[in-house]
Amino acid sequence: MIEDARLAYVLFLAVGEGVRSKGYGARMLADIERRCLRLLLQQQPVARDLREISSALKMISDLERIGDQAADIAELTRFVRLPDGPGRQRIEEMSKAVIRMVTDSVDSFVKRDLELAREVCREDDQVDVLFNQVKKELIGLIAADADSGELWLDLIMVAKYLERIGDHATNVAEWVEYSITGNHPSNN
Repeated sequence: MIEDARLAYVLFLAVGEGVRSKGYGARMLADIERRCLRLLLQQQPVARDLREISSALKMISDLERIGDQAADIAELTRFVRLPDGPGRQRIEEMSKAVIRMVTDSVDSFVKRDLELAREVCREDDQVDVLFNQVKKELIGLIAADADSGELWLDLIMVAKYLERIGDHATNVAEWVEYSITGNHPSNN
């Protein structure tokens, strides 16, 4: 079980250092899924073990989406330089928060740390606030400088991908809470 979580963590590190290949991440996620399914079929787990395995299976899709969105960000920012200003600062804050959230969500699973998982969920609110600020500012820039509209739209997309990565990290953290407590936060 812990070995599967470590594989997921390695996947995150690979994504965090720049998406090298979508195929690599997909193969790792498929391997984790195969291992989880093998555990279900061969070990016939009950209670806590079953929650951990089912949670890991749910986390796989969020980790895959995180990788896809990181690849989309890499593609969008390949040739774009983020201009100085409050928007840049907020996008950088979002990036740092999202990296921390993904790291902490996976760490909370590996360490079975309920408080760390709950902290990830709380941090998502701040990422949402930053996204709304960035979006509002960039919409204003589009109105003021239509010639640079494509750049501003690309930056809105980057901010949206970051916001979605934060949402997926929150989903992972919520499944961690379920795996530990047997209660998914959406049931509250």
